Amino acid sequence: MHAQTIPNKDTLQKKRLLTRTAFFGLFLLAPVLNIFRYDLTETHFVLLGFPLSFNLELAWVSQSSPTEVAGQILVWFILPITLLVPLVLWIAWKWGRIYCGWLCPHFSVVEAINHLMTRVTGRPTLYEALRKGRRGKALHWAGLGLVCALIGFSWALAMLSYLLPPVPLYIDLVTGQLAFYPAVFLAVATTLFTLDFLFARHLFCKYGCAFGVVQSIAWMTNGKGSVVTFDTKRAAACRDCTRACDEACPMRLPTRSHKRAKFTCTQCLQCVSACREVQKNNPDGSLLSWEPGEPGKQTVLIPVRQVDPSTHQHSARV
Repeated sequence: MHAQTIPNKDTLQKKRLLTRTAFFGLFLLAPVLNIFRYDLTETHFVLLGFPLSFNLELAWVSQSSPTEVAGQILVWFILPITLLVPLVLWIAWKWGRIYCGWLCPHFSVVEAINHLMTRVTGRPTLYEALRKGRRGKALHWAGLGLVCALIGFSWALAMLSYLLPPVPLYIDLVTGQLAFYPAVFLAVATTLFTLDFLFARHLFCKYGCAFGVVQSIAWMTNGKGSVVTFDTKRAAACRDCTRACDEACPMRLPTRSHKRAKFTCTQCLQCVSACREVQKNNPDGSLLSWEPGEPGKQTVLIPVRQVDPSTHQHSARV
């Protein structure tokens, strides 16, 4: 097996920062620029500035035969889905939750708040901090709560802008003329997002995100899917390390364990970068690498008993 060449820490994580920042900006600006949104007031999608009604306007449908309507649904709705879904599943099957680690706006927030919480409590999650007895100062907690609330509000506003015309929405918000139901949506969504970012962001990524779980399942069906692999033959080199790889993992996973223990791995490769930094003076390099897996009982979701070929042949002869 030939390990894939991993760039040095700065280059690798800077590339991730670039892709995540660009996609986060797209997530916030897509409705404003009419790249993609659903207009509740007009009851149709908007794609690249054009209304997308799948060519199923009521006037046309009332004058067309059932066969013509079915053809439009097939071409504009069913066919794109049958092409897009297999593509997404194939990407996840081959590389795992690479969308989560390299693009997902929620995971970008997870990493940012992990960093802030580490500065406040010394640990990236509230539960670890309390277990270690590190509570932080009240002023720092107030600042962290404010940051989570601001991010939560920006997310709530972004989600609402995917449903209502963005520019009128922003004008109404600034002038204090926001309608009742949009105001309620903003208040409830901001509260939920703030609580998620402050207390449950990792749990949501692991268990609450349906798209993430589907990617993980697809990845676990491929024994050869790319995975962070630990060089067990050189495990002695970890003796003087303070578990830098595990500490670097935003999802708090055992990075040196087998694949099934890393079911929710986002392929962010921060563990690889951390190991490279620790072992930078070691001529043998990092103990962690991102490479195709070897099919076996630890690389798939449901373990399969491996049969020794020689024993199988002997049994067949008998």
